Amino acid sequence: MTTAPTDAETARGSAAVPLSRNRDYNILWSSQLMSELAMEMAAVAVPLLILARHGSPLQLGLASSAMAAAHMISVVPAGVIADRWDRRRLMLGCQVLRVLGMVSLAGALLLDRYAFWHVLLVVVLEGFLGSVFDPAEHAALPQVVPPDQLSTAVARNAARPYIATLVGPGVAGFLFSALPLGPFATNAVMFALSSVALCFLRLPRGRSAVVRTGDGPDSAGADHDRPDHDGRDDANDDTAPRPGGAAQDFAAGFRWVLGQPVIRTTMAWMMITNLVFSSLLIVLLALSGEDKVGAGELGLTMACFGAGGLLGGLFAARMHAAARPPVILLGFTWTAALGAALMAVVPTGLPQGALLGLMALFAPLANTTVLTYQLTVTPDELRGRMSGVAGFCSGGAGVLGPALGGALTGAAGGGVTPVLICAGCLVLVAVAATASPTLRRFPDIADRQP
Repeated sequence: MTTAPTDAETARGSAAVPLSRNRDYNILWSSQLMSELAMEMAAVAVPLLILARHGSPLQLGLASSAMAAAHMISVVPAGVIADRWDRRRLMLGCQVLRVLGMVSLAGALLLDRYAFWHVLLVVVLEGFLGSVFDPAEHAALPQVVPPDQLSTAVARNAARPYIATLVGPGVAGFLFSALPLGPFATNAVMFALSSVALCFLRLPRGRSAVVRTGDGPDSAGADHDRPDHDGRDDANDDTAPRPGGAAQDFAAGFRWVLGQPVIRTTMAWMMITNLVFSSLLIVLLALSGEDKVGAGELGLTMACFGAGGLLGGLFAARMHAAARPPVILLGFTWTAALGAALMAVVPTGLPQGALLGLMALFAPLANTTVLTYQLTVTPDELRGRMSGVAGFCSGGAGVLGPALGGALTGAAGGGVTPVLICAGCLVLVAVAATASPTLRRFPDIADRQP
C-alpha cells in the first residue's frame, strides 16, 4: 500500500532541488523584480514628466505624497486580502491593472493628451496595487520554498531591491531623454511579462495548520507549506474568500502580531532604525548641496548605497548561516551607528558614500534574519496580515523620515549638526537593542527546524 509522504519527507525531497531550479520560486522572484524595477523607473520618470510639462514643485510633491499615502492606507487591509483570497490571482490581477495604468499614461503621451490629474491617478493606482501585491508575494514565499531553504530565498529577495535601485533610475532617465513615453511603455511591458509568468505559478492547496513554537503564551507557527510535486496545479483550489468579516480578520491578525514578543520588538526596532536612516539620507543630500558636490559625484555617492546593499544581499545567505542571529542584529545596529558618526567627520561626496555602502552591506543580512523568523513562525493564514503590518511600519518610516531629515536640516541651519543628531539617535537605538533581552536572545530559526 502506498502512503502519503510526511512533512519531513516532503521537506527533504524538496531540499534536493536548488532554488535556481525551483520554478515557482523563480516566478515569484522575477515577478517582484519587474515590479520593483518599474517602481524605481516611475520614481524618476514621473518627476521628469511633470517638470517637462512645466509642472510646479507643488505638483512634484503631491505626486510623490499621493503614491506614498495610497500605499500606507492600503497596505494593512491588503494583508487581510492576501489571507482571504487566492494569492496567485491577487498578484496576477494587480499586474494586469498595472499594465492598464501604464498603457493609459503612455497612450496619453503618444496622443499629446497629458493631464496632471491622469498622472496623479496612475501613481495612486500604483501605490495601491503595490501594497496589495507585496503581502501576497511575501506570504506565498514559504508555500513554494522548503523550510531549510527559506533563509536563502529571503536573502536572495533582499538583494532584489538593490538591483532595481541600481538599474531602474538610469534606464528611466535614458528612455525619457529618447522618448518621454518610453519609461511608461517599458513599465507596461514588464508588468505584462510578470502577468504571463504568474499564470504558470503553482501554489499548494489549502492553508497550513498551526503549531506551537514557544514565542510567547499565544504563540503559533507555521506547519510549513510546500508546493505539491505531483505536477498538479492547485492554485485554483482556494479562490473563495474566507468565512467571517474582513474587520474580524484584521483585528485577529493585529492582535496576533502584538502578542508575539519577538515579532513585536523587531518591528519596532526596524521601524525606528529606518526612520533615522531615511532622515540621514536627506541630511546627507542637503549637506552635499551646501558643499557644492557635483551631480556626477553625488550620483556615485548614492550608487554606493545600492552597490553595498546588492553585495550584502549576495552574501547574506552565507553570513546568515555562519553567524548567530543576536550577533547579526546587534552588529548591524552598532555598525550603522558608527558609520553615521563617521559621516560627521569625513568629507562630503564619495567618502560619505563609502560609509553608506558599508551600512547597506549589512542591511540585507539583518532583514534576512528577521524576515526568515517572521515567515517561519507565522501561520500561513496570518502571513499576509503580518506582512501588511510590517509594511505599514516600514512604509511609515519611509514617509516620515525624509520630512524629519528636512526639518532637522532647516532647524540646525545646515552643517554637520543634523548628521550628529542622526548618529546620536542611532547610538541610542543600538544601546536600547543591546539592553533588550528579546534582541540579545533572538531565536535561531535553525533550532526550530524539525
